[in-house]
Amino acid sequence: MNMATGISSRQSEIIEAAGKILSAHGVGGLTIKNLANEMQFSESALYRHFSSKEDIIVAMLTYLADNMEQRFSMAIKTNPDPVQQFAELFKSQFAFFKMHPHFVVAAFSDGLLEDSERVNSAIANLMGTMRRHLLPAILKGQKQGAFTKQVKADALLHIVMGAMRLHMYQWRIQNFKPDIKRSGDALIKTLLTLIKTT
Repeated sequence: MNMATGISSRQSEIIEAAGKILSAHGVGGLTIKNLANEMQFSESALYRHFSSKEDIIVAMLTYLADNMEQRFSMAIKTNPDPVQQFAELFKSQFAFFKMHPHFVVAAFSDGLLEDSERVNSAIANLMGTMRRHLLPAILKGQKQGAFTKQVKADALLHIVMGAMRLHMYQWRIQNFKPDIKRSGDALIKTLLTLIKTT
């Protein structure tokens, strides 16, 4: 995985290993000891890269937000039509999560170190990244008459983001077995059927 600027290749490997543990054992299984075993490192070697489990989770969420920002900016730039923008933003997410399913655990887990302000802030930033790109596409679609105006753009945003969250949660509890790109395409089609005017 090509990590964002400021994260070393070793940190990238640690994040990948942490993601595997998160996927298999949840946040409770992600300990420095378990991670050291997974990496075949000493615990002290891990502490040179990350000082805590919280640091690792924040790094994962920060990477995902940066990655989303790049992918979404490109999708918006290359697709001027708001319906295409809407579809491409979600397709981009499904393709990414298919390649990196452990990010689903980090991004869509309730109670993920819920007492950590840093983790909560990173999750809020992640949601903000989605909102910053999706809301303008919805507003543009409403302005052009492609999307319904019977429901406010903010409400539509909550509906589609909630549907995405549920879809990813279902995929996770099915152990990432179904083809997320195929089921994702079906979800996009359903959402567009609901919000398009024609």
